[in-house]
Amino acid sequence: MSIQSYIADNKLEWMIVFNGPTQSYKYAYRGCLIVTEGKVISSENTLPPKTIVKQVLLATNSDTIDFLACELPSINLFEGFVAKYKEYLTPEGKYLIFISDINGKGKFVYEGITFYAYALDESSVWNEVLDYADLSKGDLKKMSDKEKIDAVCDEMKRTNLRITDKTYEEIKATQTAQGKLAFGAV
Repeated sequence: MSIQSYIADNKLEWMIVFNGPTQSYKYAYRGCLIVTEGKVISSENTLPPKTIVKQVLLATNSDTIDFLACELPSINLFEGFVAKYKEYLTPEGKYLIFISDINGKGKFVYEGITFYAYALDESSVWNEVLDYADLSKGDLKKMSDKEKIDAVCDEMKRTNLRITDKTYEEIKATQTAQGKLAFGAV
């Protein structure tokens, strides 16, 4: 089963921005992904998900996830997220996780898979990824959604992320009580 089928068949999409093929990728997704489903009230009614990963940017040309960037509201969700999507995470993939309640950054290996973890304070995953890909919003202004995803994911897959090697435990130890700050109208 492909990651696209897994997401669709299990109804794991949430607040979809983009879901489908692009020029460069067999499958791309922007939006949120469900980690823990909401309670089923009836065959037609389910409560909203208990936990999600936000601001997901996912792209692949295989059945697994080739590139992923997303926001975890808390490092406490990491293990559940990996458990939910582990079958589709590979040592060859590039996975960036922006975490709202850590202070710091580091590259770590968890269950044989490499993750690049970054604190996320006031920015968005999209803006952070643009910075790491050395792209500006102006570069993408006249592009379609598909072209933007292709440009960002292509550049991110080529980008050498210089980040200190750490252990998962060292990243967890940077957890703070604060989390992401909300600005503007909420």
